[in-house]
Amino acid sequence: MNAYLMSGILMGVSAGFAPGPLLALIISETLEHGIKEGIKVALAPIFTDLPIVLLALFVVSEIANLNLLLGIISLCGGIYISRLGYKSLRCHGMQINSQGLKPQSFRKGIMANFLSPNPYLFWFTVGAPIMVKAAEQGISLSLIFLTSFYILMLGIKVILAIVVGKSKSFLSGPVYINIMRSLGILLLFFAFILFRDGVGLILEKSVDFVVSFYYQVNGVS
Repeated sequence: MNAYLMSGILMGVSAGFAPGPLLALIISETLEHGIKEGIKVALAPIFTDLPIVLLALFVVSEIANLNLLLGIISLCGGIYISRLGYKSLRCHGMQINSQGLKPQSFRKGIMANFLSPNPYLFWFTVGAPIMVKAAEQGISLSLIFLTSFYILMLGIKVILAIVVGKSKSFLSGPVYINIMRSLGILLLFFAFILFRDGVGLILEKSVDFVVSFYYQVNGVS
């Protein structure tokens, strides 16, 4: 299977199941107003992520030749993914309380996702670097990653809205917990790859700097 497709699937599944402001709103809307309203909130990233993705792609593509900076970004991505993996491994389910929940509108779902730091952290440290690297081998590979990521993320959030509407105990049950812990192991492996790539880029730049400095000191052209 294509590596970028696998990355998109892993990141998409993780983002789909991960607890956060958007999933909380999906649960709230579903419990208060029904499955249809929960699905509307689940689709909020379609309207909020495009400017974030484009900005991240522009910034990362502009520094594509700066290996040291790309290495630092890769290390930051590794830290971010490690944190997600650690939280997934420690998942004990989500407690659902349908009492006293205030109605949440689709507009609030959009604002919650747009103002959340998670999309920015993901796209600037993980998503955009992957797409820029993939584009070097062909724009279709970038699209494969992007498409698989959003199909899985949005699809899972829609499914969760449906499941919560029919079974309020799912997010606190063993199936959800085991899924999250399995994802945690995969995310930590992916984080290791990001750390490896980041260290490699930094060492490569450091070696180039040392060699260049040596030549300058010894007058070698």
